[in-house]
Amino acid sequence: MLNTAPPDAALLSRFIDIVGEKNAITDQADIHPFMIEQRDIYLGASPLVLRPANAGEVSSILKLANETGTAIVPQGGNTGLVGGQIPDKSGHQVMLSLGRLNTIRDVDPVGNTLVAEAGTILQSIHDAADDVDRMFPLTLGAIGSCQIGGNLSTNAGGTAVLAYGNARDLVLGLEVVLPSGEIWDGLRRLRKDNTGYDLKDLFVGAEGTLGVITAAVVKLFPKPTTKEVALVGMSSPEDALALLNIAKSHAGGWLSGFELIERMALEFATRHATGVRDPLASPHPWYVLMEISVLGQHIDGRQVLEAVLGEALEAGTIEDAAIAESIEQAKALWHMRHNLTNSQKPEGGSIKHDVSVPLAAIPEFITRANKLVVELIPGSRPITFGHLGDGNLHYNLSQPIGADREAFLARWHEVNEAVHEIVVDLNGSISAEHGIGDLKRDALVGVKSDIEMTMMRQLKQLFDPNGIMNPGKVLAAGD
Repeated sequence: MLNTAPPDAALLSRFIDIVGEKNAITDQADIHPFMIEQRDIYLGASPLVLRPANAGEVSSILKLANETGTAIVPQGGNTGLVGGQIPDKSGHQVMLSLGRLNTIRDVDPVGNTLVAEAGTILQSIHDAADDVDRMFPLTLGAIGSCQIGGNLSTNAGGTAVLAYGNARDLVLGLEVVLPSGEIWDGLRRLRKDNTGYDLKDLFVGAEGTLGVITAAVVKLFPKPTTKEVALVGMSSPEDALALLNIAKSHAGGWLSGFELIERMALEFATRHATGVRDPLASPHPWYVLMEISVLGQHIDGRQVLEAVLGEALEAGTIEDAAIAESIEQAKALWHMRHNLTNSQKPEGGSIKHDVSVPLAAIPEFITRANKLVVELIPGSRPITFGHLGDGNLHYNLSQPIGADREAFLARWHEVNEAVHEIVVDLNGSISAEHGIGDLKRDALVGVKSDIEMTMMRQLKQLFDPNGIMNPGKVLAAGD
């Protein structure tokens, strides 16, 4: 069972021997960066950070941890947003940092697959795919620091879900070290394998609570022949949904990005992010960043985009649009989108929500949530942006101007609970792409049925009977 006492010096030494002293961090000043996440909500403590080099060393670590009841917290690039990668404050949990497992083992442009170890930076996978004239579509703002193991462990979403799906849809096989130390080699590259339970899906999105992903086979895709990008101004979320329907009717599967952005979010980005400007002549209450990716020389992507915008203008659905005239301009528009989150930080405290609702319910959700939060905290500033094409909104609340940051953030759970009630009422989800971690663990019980929670607890007990894997994340410790 899980040992609640701190690991003694002898046990820590046994862990260190597995990876070698140079790959074990014991100095608290050096440990600190692993203990804090980018939102400054969670600050953990650990006596030891282990940096294994391969699945064999991970296996030895977990075998020892299972024998001694030592809690293990896996961490990738430390870009998670719900605290799932941070140890608790006890100082008893050992950190497992996977950054040294960073080899791209194989790239197969014929089979359109790539095999990467868990610590491989997402940008490196993009670069390796590009080298063989292929693409890996998972795209996040943290592309230069997040790692593929963490992307899969949280079932990351990003800006290309509309066309390519979540991380779960982009993986064919996994290598996983179980809490017992056993290594499951499931690195299959087959598109069809109907031989019983799909075990890999148990670990994608499990946030390191059932085992440690050490490598993955991911899908590659042919690179689009052309990409056309436009920023479109409009008056309402209803207009954005109307534009989405027009875009789908013209572009179909070529519609690879459709991001909703509220005016204030754009203003924050132009105010605080380097290299961001508003490309439209006048402000609009709402915007859509739209991308059409065409494969094949016989299709003119610009004509498709212009047909979408032309119909929308004629219908009065949109008010203005700026089409990127170069690759650099297209990158600048996406640079703006990927800086929306970071641009909120200079404005003070921000209470975050990562939710999804049915597409038709998006305008109602925004209206109801905006009314609610300003009643709860007068002067607070709702900021809405996100992946409209798949119903995922990042609904954030910036503190009132001049308010005390800590007092505002102290109401995080109160605001979350109220907003989540609206989400549930609209048959939505309280976590669309960020995961559960510690932040939403207690809320999960209120939105999942009893049978769902029972099945999740049974899976946890089956794979991790001693409760050593990331205790207290997703499920309460001991569940």
